[in-house]
Amino acid sequence: MKKRVFSGIQPSGIVHIGNYLGAIRNWVDMLDKYDCIFCVVDLHAMTVPYEPKEMPNCIRETLMVNMAAGLDPERCTLFVQSHVPQHTELTWILNTCAPFGDLARMTQFKEKSRQHRENVNCGLFTYPILMAADILLYKSEVVPVGEDQTQHLEFAREICRNFNARFGETFPEPQPKYTRVRRLMGVGGKAKMSKSLNNYIPLLAEPEEFFSLLRTAATDPARVRRSDPGTPEKCNIHTMHLGFSSQEDIAWCEEGCRTAGIGCVDCKKRLAGNMDHSLAPVRERYKKYADQPDYVEDVMREGARQCTEWAEKTMQEVREVTGLR
Repeated sequence: MKKRVFSGIQPSGIVHIGNYLGAIRNWVDMLDKYDCIFCVVDLHAMTVPYEPKEMPNCIRETLMVNMAAGLDPERCTLFVQSHVPQHTELTWILNTCAPFGDLARMTQFKEKSRQHRENVNCGLFTYPILMAADILLYKSEVVPVGEDQTQHLEFAREICRNFNARFGETFPEPQPKYTRVRRLMGVGGKAKMSKSLNNYIPLLAEPEEFFSLLRTAATDPARVRRSDPGTPEKCNIHTMHLGFSSQEDIAWCEEGCRTAGIGCVDCKKRLAGNMDHSLAPVRERYKKYADQPDYVEDVMREGARQCTEWAEKTMQEVREVTGLR
């Protein structure tokens, strides 16, 4: 039997190339090798300020972009987190197995607390417990992660061990599968690409937008002048080339950077063209799904039905071993 994979994406409303390279494209590569479950994690999105009236549309947009990027509902299960109430039930039970001190050390909690000082809520603090519930509810064996989620997954593994030690072997310990691009910085080059930081490139950007957004993007700080040689491994534009360009173009980028044979503008123009070439089919498929709202609703409904069936089976077992039946 194929190992089960679980991962999720927040309904930010705008999926960007950081989401694509860091997660979605890797999920697509896993479809035929694993039993894949992918989720729009709307409950996680509630931990930061948002507009409730916009949430349903953001959920649908995120689902459609993921489908357009290659997550075929015929080859994986797609659903919305809040449509399966067992996620929150298991979260409460796992709260009793989660060490408080480890939660307090979570790097992402500290970063989000600085970004949203006016809304440092308990949900933001216990976010990793909900993430653990998402994974363990389906007895997932493999979790694709980028650099920013490594700490959260290790925490989920610890909760898994704690639960099994206390109540008996119930959950398999999920193993990480690292994405090819573990961390893509935003166009400013100082922080991870993020909608909240407004340093992103939309996945569905039109052709002319790519170079417009890349034009002022940070590059290797050693290349102050065009004649200055650089180190491509230190350049975020080079990281983007690894995601969108051919081996020939990557070699051209690396050689030109090291020898100052090309300027950063030349490098960005080549990257913009390659981005557009790679993502044009995604834009076309998105338009097709946007014209089929009933089909998108059917995908969400069927995903929730299937996941509720799996989740309730797990929860029956959890209730029994914890004495809650």
